[in-house]
Amino acid sequence: MTDKLFSLGIEEEFQIIDPKTRELKSRIQEILEEGKKVLKEQVKAEMHQSVVEAGSAVCSNIQEVREEVIRLRTSIAKIADLHGLRIASAGTHPFSRWEDQAITDQQRYHDVVHDMQQVARANLIFGLHVHVGINDKELAVHIMNAARYFLPHIYALSTNSPFWKGRNTGFKSYRAKIFDRFPRTGIPDYFGSHGEYQSYVNMLVKTRCVEDATKIWWDIRPHPKYPTLEFRVCDVQLRIDETIALAALMQAIVAKLYKLIKQNLGFRLYRRLYINENKWRASRYGIEAKMIDFGKQAEVETKVLIGELLGFVDDVVDDLGVRDELNYIHKILEHGTGADRQLRAWEKRKDLRDVVDYIIDETYKGIKL
Repeated sequence: MTDKLFSLGIEEEFQIIDPKTRELKSRIQEILEEGKKVLKEQVKAEMHQSVVEAGSAVCSNIQEVREEVIRLRTSIAKIADLHGLRIASAGTHPFSRWEDQAITDQQRYHDVVHDMQQVARANLIFGLHVHVGINDKELAVHIMNAARYFLPHIYALSTNSPFWKGRNTGFKSYRAKIFDRFPRTGIPDYFGSHGEYQSYVNMLVKTRCVEDATKIWWDIRPHPKYPTLEFRVCDVQLRIDETIALAALMQAIVAKLYKLIKQNLGFRLYRRLYINENKWRASRYGIEAKMIDFGKQAEVETKVLIGELLGFVDDVVDDLGVRDELNYIHKILEHGTGADRQLRAWEKRKDLRDVVDYIIDETYKGIKL
């Protein structure tokens, strides 16, 4: 990552699927062998061998991000096809079992499994991570403090994991419920300064809770290596357009909060306890219910609150060049999130294989095969 203000980087985690059985397959090594030749370090293994991660280059604007995401999805899809496989982009697989998936043979993952045992083995989930460039560590912490309030709004739009091990969970995003079992996840506390945040990290390292800050997995965090704020709250998205729209929204939130700070203004900070109430509602209902407006101390339709968020960032949208991308948020509000559409695919025949087929079809929309 460069130190360019509001630069963007995207990481997407994909499922490796056998198109005949629709099951997850632990075949990352076959994809990596060819993938490393084409994409080098932009394609990576994750803890389970049925996961492949694609990481973009640093992008100056959202248009570059779109080109990168299309290129990466296209390349990985082509490589998977050579091996009779498909990729699928959803936060959980509708019916495959984590018990049947092999762990990647890397020391980092062996250490995680040794430390966390079944919690780690069962963490078969697929996320979208978005990096927004902030080259001032102090500013990054203050922007993170304020941006926490909007995490449930972003999360509600991203919900894309209603099924788990063959069951309709009743959640629009069950992925977060699985990841909540890990330590140092979820919405972070408020930090008064970067020094206070660093003192927290130092204490964890000193007491052997972690080797370094890479094992702090909050929904938003100052990245431990890059000069970025990393948003980690989202399920990976079905369509490229959805990935781009969410990335544009996160970039706009950071830019708006940066602008307020530079004008010696602020955004009211809320305790994690409050924000978690909205995160729960987002996980359970996605965009189809109400969240809490803490200023009004009242429930408000989630879609209305998302509309208010779009209004809040509107004055930075044109400078960033993301108006077209943010307009896609309205399509998500109209047609439903990935979870809503997965559930509609399931309702037709109550066959989860149909859902996998739907996920694959959506994943490949916009890919240049």
